[in-house]
Amino acid sequence: MKFNRELLEINELDEPSLNIFNGGLIRKINLVYETYGDLNTKKDNVILLFHALTGSQHAAGKSIEGPGLIEGDNINTRWNEEMHLGWWDGFIGPGKALDTNKFFVLSINYIGSCYGSTGPTSFASDGKRYGSRFPEITLSDIVDSQISLLRKLKISNLHAVIGASIGGMMCLSLSTRYPGLVKNVIPIAAGINTTPLQRILNLEQAFAIETDPNFNEGNYYDSAYPNNGLALARMIGHKTFVSLNELENRAKSGVIKSTDAFTWYKPSSEIESYMLHQGKQFTERFDANSYLRLLDAWQRFDLVGESNSKTKFEVFNNAKQQKFLIFSIDSDVCYYPEQQYELSNLLEKSNVHYVHITVHSKQGHDSFLLEPNLFTPHIKSLLENEI
Repeated sequence: MKFNRELLEINELDEPSLNIFNGGLIRKINLVYETYGDLNTKKDNVILLFHALTGSQHAAGKSIEGPGLIEGDNINTRWNEEMHLGWWDGFIGPGKALDTNKFFVLSINYIGSCYGSTGPTSFASDGKRYGSRFPEITLSDIVDSQISLLRKLKISNLHAVIGASIGGMMCLSLSTRYPGLVKNVIPIAAGINTTPLQRILNLEQAFAIETDPNFNEGNYYDSAYPNNGLALARMIGHKTFVSLNELENRAKSGVIKSTDAFTWYKPSSEIESYMLHQGKQFTERFDANSYLRLLDAWQRFDLVGESNSKTKFEVFNNAKQQKFLIFSIDSDVCYYPEQQYELSNLLEKSNVHYVHITVHSKQGHDSFLLEPNLFTPHIKSLLENEI
């Protein structure tokens, strides 16, 4: 799958209301994005794709060399083999769910992330990395930055917005805060709020990173990185991304046991080895500060407040012209199906058209990455105006 990769700068004159500019330190942000397919003359065939927590702009095709559009960051050392194939390659392309013969797909790396858009690893005007100085961000800040990019590209209509996990939450943020912008909304395995269990798990991950002796309040770029804390954080989160049965199946693949993380305790099972491997892999491709900023944005997601609604029952009152396609995954223990049923009920109370599909999978939350055949027929039906 062919793609185009670009970098676009947004400064405080373009978007004086963007929260990230309010701290005074950041006067401009860079957004790295990829596009797939062709933009039509009316610019009304655009699908905006939100990636998951630690995803990137590279949604389809193969990119071995990495983004290459950076602010002096060491991103290419992070662009390991895990990143080479686009994370939604099975969904994007001619005849696929997001059919590039018909649609222009736009995927943007989030502010706060570490794959080319401005984040803690980026260099500030003083020549030093932002590190701990990088401000707090919200999911709505991320959405607003992407709206700014759309404006610069002179795109004023979206045929659809689609995303999974926190990407699905951003679909809801865009839908409710910019209701006239989008026609079709496809949140996958997402919810209208951050659940108590998610808050606890995210807190555990933040604690793991911040208590790593190498974290140094986020200013570690010139010394040892907090890899142990980041690896532990990933292990805490990873067990919610994949069903327990699938974890056991993957562990049987025979990952070599690693004991260098311990002095006395020795891992004695394949699943322990598998989880240690997942943690180590993650430290090779992601940044601890970026992970903290995005976890924090997830923790503070407030769809009711950000949409200027008094209660959750009013959130979708301005979305009546939109069509929703909601996906649940029956084995999901990260965003339980109850969260999507709550979303469906709210849309019904607001008289918004929706279709709710439950995907039956053994893969858990990660089904949205691994099983395009379970999602594609329904997505194509909505996008091609058959439902």
